Formats: sequence, structure tokens, C-alpha cells
Amino acid sequence: MTSIEVGDQNQADATPGAAGCAQFNACFARQPILDRDGMLCGFELKAHRVEAAPAGEGETAAPDNTAEDEPSALAQASSDTKPVTFAQSLVDALTQPAVRGALAGHPGYLDVTRELLFDEALEKVPADQFMFELPLDIEVDDALVARVVALHARRYRFVLDGVVVPNDTFARLLPYVEGVKIDLPSISRALLPKLSSVLKAAGKLLIAQGVDTQEHFETAHNLGFDKFQGYSFARPHTPSLRRVSAPRHALLNLLQLLAGDPTVAQLEAELKLNPVLVMHLMKLANSSGLATGHKVSTLREAINATGTNRIARWTQLLLYADGRKVALEDDPLLQLAASRARFMELAVLRLPEAGRDEADAAFLTGVFSFVDAVFGGPLDHTLNVLTLSKPIQAAILHREGALGLLLSAVDALERGAWQEIEAVCERLAPLSVSDVAELGLAAAAWAGVADRSAEARGLERIED
Repeated sequence: MTSIEVGDQNQADATPGAAGCAQFNACFARQPILDRDGMLCGFELKAHRVEAAPAGEGETAAPDNTAEDEPSALAQASSDTKPVTFAQSLVDALTQPAVRGALAGHPGYLDVTRELLFDEALEKVPADQFMFELPLDIEVDDALVARVVALHARRYRFVLDGVVVPNDTFARLLPYVEGVKIDLPSISRALLPKLSSVLKAAGKLLIAQGVDTQEHFETAHNLGFDKFQGYSFARPHTPSLRRVSAPRHALLNLLQLLAGDPTVAQLEAELKLNPVLVMHLMKLANSSGLATGHKVSTLREAINATGTNRIARWTQLLLYADGRKVALEDDPLLQLAASRARFMELAVLRLPEAGRDEADAAFLTGVFSFVDAVFGGPLDHTLNVLTLSKPIQAAILHREGALGLLLSAVDALERGAWQEIEAVCERLAPLSVSDVAELGLAAAAWAGVADRSAEARGLERIED
């Protein structure tokens, strides 16, 4: 059984346990990759170099207790140590628990440069967890081909990245790669079916890149592509393969009720209108840490055991759940909404004078920033129906206020738009680019439940 932990109210105050990106001079954004059924099957990790702070900046020097004629062990070690390359720093960051958690058990796809390929540090990356993406502008010679062959012998896998027009690099590296990632918006519509047919006949995995519209998805799907990278699933009028897990109007009614201060009797009456919600709630109430020493057997007991705040968050996320029998951590829209909401909640608490109320508002802003992908129609109308506060609506619709800036930051992070993140962070002091990336990984791990064998807690998937 699988779960998403929707979190206690005080959980947002916790600092993510993962080591910060900045200490490795590298940080990551992630982009979802879907299979032909529209479910998550991987993430591309987009790396970004973090400029190291000048020595001593922001730090207090430790007192020097060594004698002048006796150099310290640290100084001696420093003189004997070679400078750490960015490739080594990148690999160190890549193997941290924060990244593993953000991948949530799915393989990662990583762009590699020629420098990184030849760095021995690359061999610290687990071969079974990553695919290396080779850009078409990489310099190809006999040495590079030999290195790719050597790594392939150690079970490392490669993908040609960003193909628009096959070139000499494409021809030389094609025999050594498992798949080809085609830039769907940029490739010629005349070339696309011919190239995909040839590559499929050659047994290559076909990955469509830049799948941000329903048209992109359907085009690649019809041509037999295996995987799809992009956010078409998070746009209004998503592909028809998604089906609702519960009547949307029932969820909307419940959310409107929860926006006020409902009594247990009111909640009980509203929940009874939707048996799917009742099943989820009963599982939630009996999960680890919520039951009060005995099995919850009635809806009223479940409401009392769970609490209004937890029910609200659980229902907000359930809006995005796919109706098929799939694990919630594999549902791309729910994962994206949950990750964004958690990021907003964590990030706002890094800002001056932010507290519990601001964290709750930030979570709501993140959750409902995708609501048009579920209901369609004008976004402002749906937000009004949900009776969201003016600041939350202004943040979602116009990117106004601190919540709007945080929403812009996480939106840029999802696209790996590092310059945009840097520009937004100038207005979000003390948040930095590395803070945004670190919180993004923490939020993704929270939403993804990397340890699928863990005891189920939180929002549970009912296998009926």
C-alpha cells in the first residue's frame, strides 16, 4: 500500500534534513517524465552551478591555537589536496539523500558534459539510478567514444539529448545510446515521423521533450513514443486518459465547507455524499499516528481522529488524483501540486515575520495554482467558487505579493529557469537560489514518499 503524508500542521516548521545544495556548489531542478499511460516514470535533473561565497563570508573564524612554527593539520591537508572540480562537486550533491528522495524511486536523467564524462567522480553515481544525456554539441572523438563504451560496460546508460536535426555527433553516438530525446516543439513536422520510425526500428527508446500541450502529447503518443517530458498534464484540457477519482462538484462543496469552521456533523453529512472520500478518510484515520488506541469504525470517529486541518489538506490534494488504480506517488498532477504546495509552505517560513497563518496561505496558493487543470474554464471563476482570500487569488492570477513571488520562484524551478529564479530571489531576501533548489528537493521528497515499503501514513490509495 502506498501513501502521501499530508503532514501535521507543525511539520512545515521543520527544517529539511537534507544537506544544502550550496555546500556542494551545485543544485538541481527536476522535470517529470511520463510513460505512455501518463504516469510518472522518471525525472530529468537540471543542474546549476552555485557560485561559492568568498572565503570567510558569513562565517566566524575559529581561534588559532596552533603555534606559529607548527602548521595545523588542516592547513597541511589543504596544501596536499587537489582543488575540487565542479564535476566532483556535482556528483557529491547528486548522491545526497535529498536527491534520492526527490526522485521517489524513479530513474534520474542527467545532462553530462565532456568534462564530466572524463572525470572519475562520475563513477560514484549509481548506474541503476541514472541515465546520462549526451548533448548534440558535445565534441566527439575516439577518446570520447572509448569512454562511453567503457562506462556502458559498467552498466551506465546513455540518451542522445535535444535532437532536432541528426548530425555527425548523432550518427557517431547512436550505436552506443539506449534512447533518443527529440525536441518536439522544434523538430520539423515532416522529419518527425520519418526519424521516429527509423529509431523505433533500430530498437531505440523514444523520448519526447517539450511536451507542454495536449497536441504535443497526442502527436508523440500516436507516433509510438515511449516517454514524454513536459507539463501537458498540468494544463487545462489534459489528455483524455485521465479520469476523475471522485465527482469534482462534491470535492468543491467539501472544500467550500472546510474554508469556514464546520462542525463535525456538517462534515459528516457532506462526506457521506461521496463514498470514495469516506474510504480514504477511514484509511487515513486508522493509519500510523492517528488512531487513538483502537480501530476507527465510524465516520464521526474518523473525523475526530483526523482533524479538520488534515482533512482539508488531504481533500485539496485529492482533487488532483487520477481515478485509475495507480499509486498516488506515480500520479504526475497530484505530485506536482503536492510538491508546489509544500515548497510554498516551507519557503514562506524563511521570510521575515512569517508564521503559521502565512504557511497555511502559502500551501493553499500552491495547491490551487493548478486548479484549472482539473475543472477547466476561467481560473478566476473557480478561485472565487473556492472562496479563497484576495491575497491568494492575487498571487495565483497576477503573481502579486510575497506569495506571488514564491509562486514565480517555484514555477521557474519546475522549468529549470535559473536566471528567473535569481531575479525573483532578489526580491525575496533572504531566500537564495540554492535555498529555492534545496526546498524544492525537500518538497518533492515529502510528496513522493521515496520509501514505498514504509508503513502507510497520510493520504492513502485505496485498491478496490
